[in-house]
Amino acid sequence: MSNLKLRAVRATLSGGIAFFILIYLPAWTLDYWQGWVFLGTFMVPLTLITVWMAVYDKELLERRLRGGPRAETTAAQKRFTAVAPFLGVVAIVIMVFDHRFGWSPAVPAWLSLVGDALVALGIVIYYLVIRENRFAAATVEIAEGQTVVSTGPYAVVRHPMYAGAILFLVGAPIAVGSWWGLLFSLLFVVGFVWRLLNEEKFLSTNLPGYVEYISEVRYRLVPNIW
Repeated sequence: MSNLKLRAVRATLSGGIAFFILIYLPAWTLDYWQGWVFLGTFMVPLTLITVWMAVYDKELLERRLRGGPRAETTAAQKRFTAVAPFLGVVAIVIMVFDHRFGWSPAVPAWLSLVGDALVALGIVIYYLVIRENRFAAATVEIAEGQTVVSTGPYAVVRHPMYAGAILFLVGAPIAVGSWWGLLFSLLFVVGFVWRLLNEEKFLSTNLPGYVEYISEVRYRLVPNIW
């Protein structure tokens, strides 16, 4: 097995174990169906997508695995990628505590499943994005030979991966049964908006054709709104 595939396997396993611990340690019980459905909803398709990249586009897989503060090229993005994982951990723990101790009103079972559907839709959009754009790195950078992608989901909004991530973030708290978690979702949406605006400045300066692309595709995240 190649080093890249080993890294992908290690990242997938460690991520799955970490999420399991973050959900079920605060819950202090395995009798938490919302947690199981949520884990399966995002871990199974993400694992399949990782396998797809390992088979069909190893360079893309390398770009997706290379993330975090050390991989970013600007100080602003380094700060964002350093803070975001910590906030993510805090958010998950608080969401599970909210469900366990009933800090907010109970989320109906059917609505939790709607949250899982939003999570799944966000992952589908993620797949469509990386299938269309093999330069979709986990960092804000310009790769050698990179060109502007304006087809597929990029013909609808300029930042479809962030749009998918926001659907995930909105669906996740509802899926695990927490209303308070939506406050963290809002915080992350604000962070993503800041990140994409910063990214647009970077791409406009460093990626030929991106300014023209902005004039052709008017909306950043939501068609006909923004």
